[in-house]
Amino acid sequence: MNDQLALPVGTTLDRFIMRKQEDFPYATGELSQLLRDIALATKIVNREINRAGLLGVTGTFGQQNIQGEEQQKLDVIANIRFIRALRNGGEVCAIISEEEDHIIQTGNARGKYIVAMDPLDGSSNIDVNVAIGTIFSIYRRVSEGGDGTLEDCLQNGTKQVAAGYIIYGSSTMLVYTTGCGVNGFTYEPSLGEFFLSHPNIRTPKKGKLYSCNEGNINSFPDGIKAYISYCKEQNYSGRYIGSLVADFHRNLLKGGVYIYPPTATSPNGKLRLVYECNALALIVEQAGGKASDGSERILDKTPTELHQRCPLVIGSPDMVDKVEEFMKAELVAV
Repeated sequence: MNDQLALPVGTTLDRFIMRKQEDFPYATGELSQLLRDIALATKIVNREINRAGLLGVTGTFGQQNIQGEEQQKLDVIANIRFIRALRNGGEVCAIISEEEDHIIQTGNARGKYIVAMDPLDGSSNIDVNVAIGTIFSIYRRVSEGGDGTLEDCLQNGTKQVAAGYIIYGSSTMLVYTTGCGVNGFTYEPSLGEFFLSHPNIRTPKKGKLYSCNEGNINSFPDGIKAYISYCKEQNYSGRYIGSLVADFHRNLLKGGVYIYPPTATSPNGKLRLVYECNALALIVEQAGGKASDGSERILDKTPTELHQRCPLVIGSPDMVDKVEEFMKAELVAV
């Protein structure tokens, strides 16, 4: 057998989680188990996505979620799969989901954690075989036993104990942080395992990619319009997939900035603070990047509603700083 074909398999996600747990003498294993539960749900959802076209589960479900957005069939499937895995795992007392109006109580009164999630980000792209994803955020509960409370669910982003995302694309990757750097794992379907493929991810300080829906540019704030003009003057490349996880993942690795500003129809922005912006903000900061609403650090914002919306500027730190500079100049001009 050719030795070049016998490539090293590497470190599995389970082994990596176990090793990291050993770095913390006070760790008791609940968070490690929770991350394994999320990985299990990811494998199941990945299977459903890969065979969606054959099973006829693409397209809309015929209902709207709390956001007023048309639910896709795979939105509902992913939501069910993740909730089931988290309930069965026993580490979570409550769940916040984009697809559910209210807090989901798991019945695990002793569960120490809250999970906030977007079960399937960009799911409308599944019909055209474009990368989609899952976003999750983990908080330690502040209440004492029983059901999870609103206070548990509306914690400041700095209180996150872990956050991550899964991207379902040409390969399936799980990227997460527990506040000690960012690591990425690629799924090997023939073995049914995630393997460490992107250790200690660091985002470039500056990139040449900007990501936003320029179709809405006429309703963008003047500061964002000016920044996009600046990008064009600098010969930056515009890259916008329309799937937050996919756009964020590309910019994280290659360097760039993702912008979803307030618009005339969405004056508070469109993305959700609790289970989209906070999770990605923790990840990007742990990778050396920055996340802002255009003037304020995302992780400094304290949510007041489960589905609170928020503008987002996230990516390479120098590029986010430049966006804030243009936004500040707009306020001075006013």
